[in-house]
Amino acid sequence: MERIKLGAAVMMGVVGMLGAAQAHADEGPWEIRLRALYLSPANKSDAIPAIAVPADAIHINSRWLPDINFEYFFTPNWSSELVLTYPQSQTVTVEKSALGGPTDIGTFKHLPPVLTAKYNFAPDATIRPYVGLGVNLTLISKVDLAVPTVGKLDLSSSSVGPAAQAGLDVKLADHWFANADVKYVKLHSDVKLNGTKISEVRIDPWLVGVGVGYRF
Repeated sequence: MERIKLGAAVMMGVVGMLGAAQAHADEGPWEIRLRALYLSPANKSDAIPAIAVPADAIHINSRWLPDINFEYFFTPNWSSELVLTYPQSQTVTVEKSALGGPTDIGTFKHLPPVLTAKYNFAPDATIRPYVGLGVNLTLISKVDLAVPTVGKLDLSSSSVGPAAQAGLDVKLADHWFANADVKYVKLHSDVKLNGTKISEVRIDPWLVGVGVGYRF
């Protein structure tokens, strides 16, 4: 009798696991999302004494930007997410210097893909919170910066740094989810004049996003 009870318990467990696996199989391992992100930079920078620019005076503008991301679920709880967008244009302002301020000194473009590994706490629930850690690679291009009476400035062409995220998916219908997500990204660049570093900007933005996802 005890063996029969044990066998029945094992069979029920196997059936339960197969049922859960089938539920995840129905959803599929891929999810694609479209989000609107608000970029809020920390705007930390080194002082430039030669032109009376104090620390933290070099500012990058906050802005909304679109993103598309692809997520693959290796298991119900573990997944990886790649966040992509197209090159974004940013305006650079010096809030205070020998010229007064604030002074608009130009623009640059950046392409900031982020790759994270994520842990999903409740993969079968209607509300599915998660956290993630990963890496950001920012490619900087089309730098058009100049300080009047000083000359043209340049920025490092790339930045690599850690990224962290937290968010949740809310199931709306079969395959469809609403999403809210917050990321913190370490992003820095050297500021150069005639090839010589004169400051470092630490943009280190928060990225707050909302959007919709489809799992297949």
